[in-house]
Amino acid sequence: MTTDDTRGLAESLSRELRHLVLLLRRTTAGQPITTQQYSVLGSLEGGGRRMTELAEEHAVQLPTMTVQINRLEEAGLVARAADPADARVRTVELTDEGRTRLYAVRQSRIAYLTRQLSTLTLEERAAIDVALPALAKLGRS
Repeated sequence: MTTDDTRGLAESLSRELRHLVLLLRRTTAGQPITTQQYSVLGSLEGGGRRMTELAEEHAVQLPTMTVQINRLEEAGLVARAADPADARVRTVELTDEGRTRLYAVRQSRIAYLTRQLSTLTLEERAAIDVALPALAKLGRS
């Protein structure tokens, strides 16, 4: 594959990913919290995190993340806690309600994708399945 081919592939991939993300965001339209806030909830799924880590992961400034966390805390979806390794540091973790809400959103998105995938041919679904490891590698680099 030439550099031009790679650039064209990158442009196409960017365009199609954007469309897919927008479609998935529609599954949560009208909810009381934003898609960005759901993304933060997903970042907390593995356990408590420092605010600075969350801000870095989501490519926002710390004050912006603080506003998001404050709203999620007011909604009862996250709670602040002391960092076990350093009592001076506060972490943020999911509440039971936050975990329940995150799971519901994820199930809604999976149901949407299931319906959409069922409209594709077996060959199209197989092509997506084959591409998933490469897409996962791109997303983790």
